[in-house]
Amino acid sequence: MGYGQHQSFYLRINWLRKAILELRDNNRFLYRDDAAEQIGLGKNMVQSLRHWVVATGIVDMNNRAEHDISRFGDIMSENDPYIELIDTASIIHHHLVDDREPCTAWYWYFNIYEEKSSLKDEIINDFVYWLEKNESRKPSVNSIKRDIDCLIRLYCDRGKTNDPEDVIQSPLSVIGLLQEEKSLITKRKLKYTDIGLAALMYTLLCYKDRFEVNQLSVEEILKKDFLWGKVFHLPRNEIIKALDALTYHPYHPIKFDRTNRLDTILLPIVEPLVFLDDEYKRLRRERT
Repeated sequence: MGYGQHQSFYLRINWLRKAILELRDNNRFLYRDDAAEQIGLGKNMVQSLRHWVVATGIVDMNNRAEHDISRFGDIMSENDPYIELIDTASIIHHHLVDDREPCTAWYWYFNIYEEKSSLKDEIINDFVYWLEKNESRKPSVNSIKRDIDCLIRLYCDRGKTNDPEDVIQSPLSVIGLLQEEKSLITKRKLKYTDIGLAALMYTLLCYKDRFEVNQLSVEEILKKDFLWGKVFHLPRNEIIKALDALTYHPYHPIKFDRTNRLDTILLPIVEPLVFLDDEYKRLRRERT
């Protein structure tokens, strides 16, 4: 299981862009002794970045533990390297929570943990309890505390300096998934427009490929792990609005059958990354 690999540093808004630029020339860049100096980060931050490039899906690890730019990394780098589109931030979030590895706390908090509002200490205690029930080897309590603190910072920290090259804002804070008031952490109910239709479709297509299904119900999208209700906190009415909107997609529409209260969604036959590449190109054409 994955714990503490972020070195207590949450992902910063420019880190992935900088990593891709360096890794294109040398897929072992993040292991180099001079990597920190070259990329302008501290040594512990470089170790953290090794974790984040894998966790966000912008690289694939080959059998020599080297970082090869993934297809998603290429698509993001070409179309939205500064993570300016809400869809890109939402897709990165999806990648963090769609498996137990390497971000176990993220997987647990968004897919398993049912509480809507909790004190940070309660989240830590509940995570410890889940690990005791589900893992043969449990990390230290301090490691668990660092994971939960990093998770909260990733979604709640909006601070930045005046230097555009020294942005400390998290790229995921713009989604607004979590709200922190003192030590109370709340999962916010969002509108589908807060997530982005491209990200929502991508999530469905990833689920389709992973579980080899061609159709889903609204109830499944609301309640199943890795889907909209859990990953993005979308309530039923927003799920239905998003599904209605996706029936009008110009290239890859879904079919949404609401007869006899079936609420069945038939998914298009397209690979997730093919869809994503097409969608970024379409959005880019619309902006020009």
